[in-house]
Amino acid sequence: MKRYEIYKHIGNLSPLNNGWIKELNLISWDNKEPVYDIRTWNSEHTEYGKGVTITAGQMVVLKNLLNEMSIF
Repeated sequence: MKRYEIYKHIGNLSPLNNGWIKELNLISWDNKEPVYDIRTWNSEHTEYGKGVTITAGQMVVLKNLLNEMSIF
């Protein structure tokens, strides 16, 4: 049984040397409320690496922080 459902692929952050891609997705884990998720995936989305999940509320805060910061 699949542990996750990707509701929306938001974008690719970077390819890795092993052919996997670090992605930002809106995903539900174990039939829970969807969260924003940053992690590496293989091209078929059948295997994944460690990642970070961010709730909608946390994403609002993160977006505001990113909008305020300067990129060096």
